[in-house]
Amino acid sequence: MDNAQTLIAGVPVLTNEPLSNYTFTKTGGPADQLVFPETVQQVHDLVDYARVNHVPLTVIGNASNLIVRDGGIRGLVMILTHMHEITVAKNSVTAAAGARIIDTSDAAGAAGLSGLEFAAGIPGSVGGAVFMNAGAYGGEVKDCLASVEVISRSGELHTYTASDMHFAYRHSIVQETGEIVLSATFALKPGDAKAIRAVMDDLNARRRAKQPLEYPSCGSVFKRPVGHYVGPMIQKAGLQGHIIGGAQISMKHAGFIVNINHATATDYLDMIHYVQDHVYAKFGIHLEPEVRIIGEER
Repeated sequence: MDNAQTLIAGVPVLTNEPLSNYTFTKTGGPADQLVFPETVQQVHDLVDYARVNHVPLTVIGNASNLIVRDGGIRGLVMILTHMHEITVAKNSVTAAAGARIIDTSDAAGAAGLSGLEFAAGIPGSVGGAVFMNAGAYGGEVKDCLASVEVISRSGELHTYTASDMHFAYRHSIVQETGEIVLSATFALKPGDAKAIRAVMDDLNARRRAKQPLEYPSCGSVFKRPVGHYVGPMIQKAGLQGHIIGGAQISMKHAGFIVNINHATATDYLDMIHYVQDHVYAKFGIHLEPEVRIIGEER
């Protein structure tokens, strides 16, 4: 592996870098070129570089709800986790795309602002949370988002309101446009900081009790079909604990696939297809992945 430091648009580049070093599943092939921009200007310059030089550009948040196939990603991969500033105003919080939504929720709670409690245990970045309208425990990003700053693949900056984002279940318009989230502002309500913290602590305790946080995983793998819960369906299909390669359907929560023994992305994808086939055979319901799957086969 050659990680000699070169520069693209003034940003240091890692070459042929295994994305398994960054994904929450600890799987995934190499990125041809990997960059960590620290400013909006650097993002703009990298977008321009990719467009002018006809280089494929893939943007990743903190890779918590992501499977990168074992062949990796060609072209330029941009991870935004070095853009993590969070600022609190009177009744709002603004966070850069690479900030963790957990940290954003914590900052809001510490300032006595309510509305982001649901996100206290979501491991994704703010950009990723906006991208997929992340949610938990009855709350979603769409419920408290005020505005989003994005950059288009042609380098134009735009501000979207929540209504502009066309939010739906695990969906936003930037999934279709390819625009890159730079920051988000959340409109919140004044509350008691101790009471807010108590709610967040309770949600985190419930998460720890129910979810297999002790193993690498991409979180909840499948979207919830209307009128059904994924975990119980997988259990009733007799799949809980099933192992393919190093990947296992979690014994703690059947909606999770965990990396128990050096799993590959192919193990994960084979398990996803295995679950889909068996759940469809038993219930006639096709489970749609919630996890984002990108990259090339080996």
